[in-house]
Amino acid sequence: MRALKLFILTISAAAVIAGVCILPRRICFTDGKNYEFYCGDSSKNCKVVTSENPALDKLLLKEVCGESCGYDAIELESFLKNYGGKVVFKEELSDSVNYYCTADLPYSVTLRGYEINLHICVRKDGVKVGSPIIFGGY
Repeated sequence: MRALKLFILTISAAAVIAGVCILPRRICFTDGKNYEFYCGDSSKNCKVVTSENPALDKLLLKEVCGESCGYDAIELESFLKNYGGKVVFKEELSDSVNYYCTADLPYSVTLRGYEINLHICVRKDGVKVGSPIIFGGY
């Protein structure tokens, strides 16, 4: 009986360690700041959760329907290339330029008849990226 408990404990510990090693690959964006998760089943009931440890929090949160983070600046073409992205359309506003893209990311919404899963908002004071889009305003 004692050997069985030790075996189960060992297997459980190995599973936790394996999970921690795999988790950083599961978040959408890396090397950013102010990471946020969007939780809910639609943009209408979306709850924004700020995260200090995105890899761990993603495991613990329920109904994650999107993610975002900020950068001081990005090189747009390189960023798109890293995510297999392509700009579908853009909007120029008085304080920002918004790029709506397709990319190799897990979340998506339909905007203007297109499937969009990467939103990049470029402003003078920084860049925010989100998948499928940036919820909650920026």
